[in-house]
Formats: sequence, structure tokens, C-alpha cells
Amino acid sequence: MNFSSARQYFYQEIQQSDEHIDLVKAALYIAQEEYPHLDSEEYLNGFETMATELQERLPDSRYPLRVIQSINQYLYDDLGFAGNKADYYDPRNSFLNDVIDRRLGIPITLALVYMEISRRIDFPMVGIGMPGHFLIRPDITDMEIFVDAFHRGEVLFAQDCEERLSQMFQQPVQLQPEFLAPVSNRQLLARMLTNLKFIYLKKQELEKSLAAVERILLLFPGVSIELRDRGLIYYQLGYYPQAADDLQTYLAKVPDAEDSVAIRRLLAELGR
Repeated sequence: MNFSSARQYFYQEIQQSDEHIDLVKAALYIAQEEYPHLDSEEYLNGFETMATELQERLPDSRYPLRVIQSINQYLYDDLGFAGNKADYYDPRNSFLNDVIDRRLGIPITLALVYMEISRRIDFPMVGIGMPGHFLIRPDITDMEIFVDAFHRGEVLFAQDCEERLSQMFQQPVQLQPEFLAPVSNRQLLARMLTNLKFIYLKKQELEKSLAAVERILLLFPGVSIELRDRGLIYYQLGYYPQAADDLQTYLAKVPDAEDSVAIRRLLAELGR
């Protein structure tokens, strides 16, 4: 595989079992494709510094809600982290180095900052891939409280999550157990890359969108939707043999897909 050095580092990191993937390193390798001279060690050391500073602010009684309160005060009041509501789809919100430097991010990258600092103070948290929004929760058995890193670490209960979903989708939404299920490290990274994929598609930066899809496929090889999307991006870029290969594989995997007629029409145009 002829990868850039950043892509090689990313590939090597995700070859480990899921629980051993270092999310911060993997996220920095994602950013390194945009910023080739990024110094990952500088940001890793920055997390160590933040965790050390936070440790000094923790209460003597380590009740979860009090720890969350201390983390929130440190991240949002002392350091000034915030959700970028003014320019949510700025790609910099998805690059961990930019999030650290600018103190701005979207739910998933702010959640990653929160999770990493929490892990380093021995208060591990897990990602929650709620539809349309990303949350975290303490990794404590039977503790059903959720933290919204985008909204200054607001603490939510299941009923609050249901109300938040109904607001987002502008219609009543009944909470399903899978909405609040923890995500794996690979799923979290794929969700970050999916954000970048759609941001760059909207901006018609097709090569960058292609790079995002390629890394999703490193995480989850053979996923039909990503093969289709890579094929369509290849087509738009004029890489017709590659486009035909991906689209044929997509149809072989999902012959009755809703878009199968359109894909077959495109393949006919490509002489396949």
C-alpha cells in the first residue's frame, strides 16, 4: 500500500485490537494528512499537562458528578473550550490539533478531548453515538448519566436525551436502547472521518473527501456504502476504472439497493 507517512501511522495504530487503539494518536494522524508538519508529540504532551493541572483541581471525594463538575470547570471556564456553533461545518472542528489550538470543536472532537483527559485522571468515559449528536458517559456499571461536551459538559439523563433528539429532528422521537449504546474506538474514528467526508463533499473538495473514505475503509474494509461513495467520488474525479470496480463490488454486495438502477446506469455509461 503506497500510503503517506500519516496514513501509514494511522493504519498501524488501527491494526491493534480495538481497546488498545490510542484515539488521540489516531486522531492526530488523521489531522496530519491536512497538516504534514504537525508534531504529534507536542499535543500528546499537552494532554499530559492538562491532566496534571486537572488532577490538582479534583475534589477529595471522587463522586462522579463532582469529578464531572471539576472537569467542566477546568475545560470550559479555565481553558475556554467551546462548541463552534457559529461555523459548525468548518473542517478545523474535526482536526484534533485545531480543536486544541483554537479551543473550538464539534461534539465528537470535544468529547474526545474530554474522554482523553478523563482517562488520564483515572475517570474513564465512553463515547455514545446518539443519532445526530455525540455524547459521553462515565464508564461505570449502571450509571446512566450522559455528558454533552459540546454544551459545556451538560449532564443529561435518558429522558433529556429523548427530548434533545425530538428537538433536533423536530418531531417526537422515542428513545431506543441502541441510541445510547457505547461506540467502539473504530466507530468513533469512522464517525470523525464521516464528518470530514461530508464536509468536503459539500465544498466539492473531492480529493480530501476521497481521503476520508479511504481511511473509513481501512477501519471497516468492504463496507458497501463506503465502496459506493468511493466509486462515485472516483467517477467525479475521472478515475473511471477504479469507479467501475467499486460500483460493481457495491452491486454485488447489495444487488437490491434502492439506488441500484442509478448505479447500473452509471456502470453502463462506463462500459461495464
